Amino acid sequence: MTASRLEKALAYTFSDSSLLQTALTHRSHSSPHNERLEFIGDSILNCVIALELFRRFPSLAEGEMSRLRANLVRQETLHQIAETLAIGTELRLGEGEMKSGGNQRPSILADAVEALIGAVHQDSSFDHASRLVVGLYKERLDAVVPGQQIKDPKTRLQEYLQGRRMPLPKYSLMQTSGEAHAQNFCVACEIPSLRINTQGIGQSRRAAEQMAAEKALETLK
Repeated sequence: MTASRLEKALAYTFSDSSLLQTALTHRSHSSPHNERLEFIGDSILNCVIALELFRRFPSLAEGEMSRLRANLVRQETLHQIAETLAIGTELRLGEGEMKSGGNQRPSILADAVEALIGAVHQDSSFDHASRLVVGLYKERLDAVVPGQQIKDPKTRLQEYLQGRRMPLPKYSLMQTSGEAHAQNFCVACEIPSLRINTQGIGQSRRAAEQMAAEKALETLK
């Protein structure tokens, strides 16, 4: 995905293209890198999601809003958004980080999403950054049902298939990469009866399975 295509996916065109480049630059590559923009983006993300929950659910208690926000802004969710935007193909990484699969590492991808939010803010305004967040989270925000337990993708996929009397998915470990302290797991989720075969990557096998299940659910939609 080229920068212009990424801007199209974000529905935002940068006035200062250097901010976009910085947002996609990992510290292993060069300086300036994206950590300062990530700091801004993280704060804006939490604020915007809190405001959206407050606006959408006027009778919701603080504790429930906090729980919903935590689920929406966690690394796994940001990783899924990064995968949808194909940010990994645009990341600027140092040679060692690239060789170890850094462009697929959930933490690096999640940080890049936050850095992009921060970059939009610095390039324009809080309102523009807010619109970006709401756009990226629209489906997830629309799916929030207060009081209902938030089910993980594997559970939702299993319930979908069981409700239609279909065989359950099969998960298999495809690959393990990276150093022992920073491993990445690649897991496949296969549903032969529906000709669905998706893959997920995570820093644990469980996280990879959840991502693969999420992609299978998106395919079913």
